[in-house]
Amino acid sequence: MLLSDRTRSSDDLELLAERGLRERPHRIVQFWNRYKKNRAAVVGLIIVCFFILVSVFAPRIVSNAPFSLVANRFIPPSDEYPMGTDDLGRDVFSGVVYGSRVSLLVGFMAAATSTFIGTLIGAFSGYHGGRIDSMLMRITEVFQVVPRFFMALILVALFGASVWNVIFVIGILSWPVTARLVRAEYLSLKEREFIEAATALGMGHLRIVFSEILPNALPPIIVNSSLQVGSGILVEAGLSFLGLGDPSMISWGYMLNNAQRFLRQAWWMASFPGMAIFLTVLGLNLVGDGLNDALNPKLKER
Repeated sequence: MLLSDRTRSSDDLELLAERGLRERPHRIVQFWNRYKKNRAAVVGLIIVCFFILVSVFAPRIVSNAPFSLVANRFIPPSDEYPMGTDDLGRDVFSGVVYGSRVSLLVGFMAAATSTFIGTLIGAFSGYHGGRIDSMLMRITEVFQVVPRFFMALILVALFGASVWNVIFVIGILSWPVTARLVRAEYLSLKEREFIEAATALGMGHLRIVFSEILPNALPPIIVNSSLQVGSGILVEAGLSFLGLGDPSMISWGYMLNNAQRFLRQAWWMASFPGMAIFLTVLGLNLVGDGLNDALNPKLKER
């Protein structure tokens, strides 16, 4: 009897695994069908993918290095230089293309850092509750009270204006929103029946936190992360505009800092990198709205 029961259980597990593999593509199709109903979100996805492709294939798109002097100063947009040249004779189009690399790198890496920190703190705070929850939430409130941008100015000035320092500073100052969001999800999910069943089966706390609850809390985390990318790009642009960006690497904020003295003389120097920032952040926000519609369980049956 024991052998037959074990055989049945193993057969049932194999059937469930096969069914899960079959349903996974179906779920992806369902997700895309819900996502594409939001036309603005599809436009945002196209914009974001466009700038990602531009950053990846930058050396093939432009032949001029962003810091190389290629022509005379202040040449307006023309067939040879679609976005004109700056005050030193550098190609603005080349700067915008290569600047997408730094701006997107900072945005995505800072969002990943803040999401990782916020998810850890929010998960343990919401799951354990009590004193741990109270202590972690007081720490979160301290970070929320301090003005993020001004603290970023101080930290970057102290540690140096390298790209990785900027990523680290933005990441450690942006996690409180994610932490509170994750905490709220864990407070709700830990009371569900499947958590009681996992506890009855003898699962450890770490396994419950990361294997049982976290997959069910991912939709709002993913949506928030997409919005954090745009916020990171804006913070980096603001720091670079104030002269606290990495001077050895060109970014859209660096180009705006260089263009602020010549707004009347060469409008194109600020217009094109500013438009790139606007379109990228707009696209990321539209993607976030689309992800919210597609991943929100309350909207799945609509």
